[in-house]
Amino acid sequence: MQIIYPFDHHLPAAGATIEVADGIHWLRMPLPFALDHINLWLLADDQGGNEGWTAVDTGIALDAVKEAWNSVLTGRRLTRQIVTHFHPDHLGLAGWLESETGAPLWMTQGEFLTAHVVAAGLPPFDVATMVAFFRRHGLGAERCAAIEKRGNAYRRGVPAIPATFRRLIDGDTVAIGRHGWRVIVGHGHAPEHASLYCEEIDVLIAGDMLLPRISTNVSAYASAPEDDMLGLFLDSLERLAELPEDTLVLPSHGRPFRGLRVRVAELRRHHADRCDELLAACAQEPRCAGELLTVLFGRPIDDPHQAMFAMGEAIAHLKHLEHQRRLERSEENGIIRFSLTQ
Repeated sequence: MQIIYPFDHHLPAAGATIEVADGIHWLRMPLPFALDHINLWLLADDQGGNEGWTAVDTGIALDAVKEAWNSVLTGRRLTRQIVTHFHPDHLGLAGWLESETGAPLWMTQGEFLTAHVVAAGLPPFDVATMVAFFRRHGLGAERCAAIEKRGNAYRRGVPAIPATFRRLIDGDTVAIGRHGWRVIVGHGHAPEHASLYCEEIDVLIAGDMLLPRISTNVSAYASAPEDDMLGLFLDSLERLAELPEDTLVLPSHGRPFRGLRVRVAELRRHHADRCDELLAACAQEPRCAGELLTVLFGRPIDDPHQAMFAMGEAIAHLKHLEHQRRLERSEENGIIRFSLTQ
């Protein structure tokens, strides 16, 4: 099966929706990054005979996104908001939506707690610890300083987080309207990312775990420097590949698609190719992550927002190869480098 885009010529206008399946409406909100949009979803959620809607993800805290929400919610009652993970484009307006509509937040505990500690800038989830981690992996002084200068950008994207939440647990079934949705927790992109699968209508709300045309960022973190984040992500993809091939996948970026297993196979090849490139680069002499950004991404990475993701991704791939015993690390003058295992 090939990847098929059933709505390839249709995009929701700002403040409007497109119905993509029974009771599921697609919203598209702007982002102030190179990745310029996020998909959100409204699910029909009749409760006790009263028509309502469940939102999946909220968008980042921008006035334009608030205006779009105000248009979308005209004549609609929001019953709850399910957030797939803690990143600003997904959680950013949860506090605002709760105060405006009363809709409570549902998410996994790992994502809820991570959101609070990152917003508060508590070590080891603060900018200074992250920069020290990148410096130890060879990121140059100028780029480290640029990331430090940004400060806590997360707090700007997520200015308010609800104080309480309803916990989602892997394997839970959440009743939304006429359908039950199974929670599938994935790892690697975020601590406990929640995707939602409805067997009755064969729809997967994938969040950031499965995107159609770009690869999800998989980063190593200063808080867990020895974790194999790429390995966790690849294992999570295999769980999604157990779903039917013709499942309609609703991703957070890009267009809805069918061909789930084809896309999982493509992503596995993508990461295997990146690992092969890193192995070749480390074959001649020990290399650090900061020296390998161009190898991994094929272009200079100067923007501090992109440099943060790029360093996290480079370290994650190198750590994955170390976990596989294909690379070994050494440290000299405070810099970690990797070379082929002897």
